[in-house]
Amino acid sequence: MEIKRKISFKIRAIGKNRDIYQIRMRVSYNSHRIDFKTGCSLVDKSFWDDLEGRARDGYKGPRGETTLSINNELRNYRDQMETTFRFFDAMDKIPTPSQLQKKYEERLSGITPRRPEPETPKVQKPKGPDMFFVFDEFTRKCGEKNAWTIATFEKMSALRADLQNFGPKVKLSELNEDTLTRFVGYLRDEKVIYPARNKKDKEEDEKEKKPVRIGLNNTTIRKKLEYLTWFLRWARDVGYPVNPAFKTFKPTLKQTQKPIIYLTKDELQRVRDLDLAGSKLEPVRDIFLFCCFSSLRHSDADNLRRSDIKGNHMDVTTIKTGDSVSIELNDITKAILEKYKEVPFKDNKALPSFTNQAMNRSLKELCQLAEINDPIRITTYKGNVRHDDVCPKWELVGTHTGRRTFIVQALSMGISPNIVMKWTGHSDYKAMKPYIDIVDSIKAQSMTKFNNLL
Repeated sequence: MEIKRKISFKIRAIGKNRDIYQIRMRVSYNSHRIDFKTGCSLVDKSFWDDLEGRARDGYKGPRGETTLSINNELRNYRDQMETTFRFFDAMDKIPTPSQLQKKYEERLSGITPRRPEPETPKVQKPKGPDMFFVFDEFTRKCGEKNAWTIATFEKMSALRADLQNFGPKVKLSELNEDTLTRFVGYLRDEKVIYPARNKKDKEEDEKEKKPVRIGLNNTTIRKKLEYLTWFLRWARDVGYPVNPAFKTFKPTLKQTQKPIIYLTKDELQRVRDLDLAGSKLEPVRDIFLFCCFSSLRHSDADNLRRSDIKGNHMDVTTIKTGDSVSIELNDITKAILEKYKEVPFKDNKALPSFTNQAMNRSLKELCQLAEINDPIRITTYKGNVRHDDVCPKWELVGTHTGRRTFIVQALSMGISPNIVMKWTGHSDYKAMKPYIDIVDSIKAQSMTKFNNLL
């Protein structure tokens, strides 16, 4: 569920002579309207753009405030409020004004909004610790301490459900090697995976839903065990009686490296050359190409504001990692921004907005039209059984393909990995190595062209 909301900034005259203009953030949703203080103010009303909800260029306040510093502050407040709303979106819950204000203040204080506690009387710690009581304590305390994202809470919730389905009465002390081995067997051979639900699914009778498959592949099981080890290590460190078997439990789980899906120069050109004028796929292609030529993730392209564009570059604070990067614009990205310059978007965004799921669906359709049909083999293991699936490349294209395409093409053109990392925000050279390996392979293949030179 996405809560319909509007976030804007207004000024209000205060002070004895009403000559100070306090900037407030106004949030409207579900028939509620709340004003939040921002701590920003102006002493000259003429420097406020009421239509855009931002300070005009050229302002300098009595305490050294500038147009840039004020607008950066306002953007931060807006982003924190949007993150707060996304928390309630994920919970499928419309908050009361007091709940919204509480979670927003937690964001400002550095605490990531976490799932609300059930409104039930406080449960006393049982004798002989129940594993799920301990798991909930782990989730609550570690989530708050480490500012988990919603995605991390969801992964832990999924692990808890798997443990409960496997053994609802299992104790921490019973998680020995035999029990852990049976848990791996449950994940591999018994766990039922249902398809992702969409609007059409919700209209169908739940009884008619059928599982996609039974059991997880080795790669997913390995990730589950890593989360389980994290939980058990925490439980041991705080004094719960945990069976020490988890420290040496290392099952053999064959796995292969997943191929990096990116578009070649020819495939990029085919996507760009498609005649999509007036089609619903036209803005999808524009956003995708923007990512391919800028290195932005889809979440950052979706969050890009017109105020982030600074002449020939853009300043971006990434959603995933919080890194601040400055990315120069090129002819392609400039043309896409110019195309939507006069189009009004919510929150003064620079580009059309689509959810990640909607973009993924449309990108597959787009790349299918562009005939990006090269067969790609995906190898997975389930236990010791190898599965090889061959599918056309367009089926594997997603929003992150744009960022991967940028990295591969940049390295192929001879741009230094250090420069590429400044654009992408990668701080670890190890993250670049898979892309460098791809480029080395491309170079080796290109050398064969000299065979027919003479």
